[in-house]
Amino acid sequence: MMTDERMMTFIHSFDREKPAYLNELEQYSLETNVPIIRPQMQSLLRFIVTWAKPMRILEVGTAIGFSALLMSEYAPEGCHITTIEKYEKRIPAARENFAKAGRENAITLLEGDAAQILTELSEDGEYDMIFMDAAKGQYIHFLPDILRLLAPDGILVSDNILQESELIESKYAVTRRNRTIHNRMREYLYALTHNEGLETIILPVADGVTLTVKKRGKE
Repeated sequence: MMTDERMMTFIHSFDREKPAYLNELEQYSLETNVPIIRPQMQSLLRFIVTWAKPMRILEVGTAIGFSALLMSEYAPEGCHITTIEKYEKRIPAARENFAKAGRENAITLLEGDAAQILTELSEDGEYDMIFMDAAKGQYIHFLPDILRLLAPDGILVSDNILQESELIESKYAVTRRNRTIHNRMREYLYALTHNEGLETIILPVADGVTLTVKKRGKE
């Protein structure tokens, strides 16, 4: 049987080449150990944006701007992305990367704690797509505002929900420092899959991803 690594190498051999500036940014992230979305997640996100054609996207967790730029690259013309980042050292890099790519007018970066910023956003139901890629232990706390901001028929994409496969283990089998995140992520997945107003699928893509659609008329 093929190993997972061989299978992923085979699958990614069919990927189309990304624009040069995204390849450079990906290489920079590898050299500086700045986390960005994995190749599998890149392919999925590119597909979703191309298919769903969202005109307003909200991203929670900018880092150096790679995923925002990827979405902007494949989104329809006129799409605007709002992205949130609180880590001060990464904010200047993200702004510089947006400017270098000529996307500073298509991407708005909000600086600060997402928990506070999300409560202050007044665009109820106006984001066609929301991409969650921030502190995993905070997903469950962000959820009420995320659902308020997500448009009917909008899609919520939540990345890194399997904690490097630790989530399938008993909380007592994971290190003590990870137990809070373990509990909160399980709570988050339960909230997504047992809300009558949502339809959610959990996929073993990269480090795990959920795709959630907000049902029209059941907010």
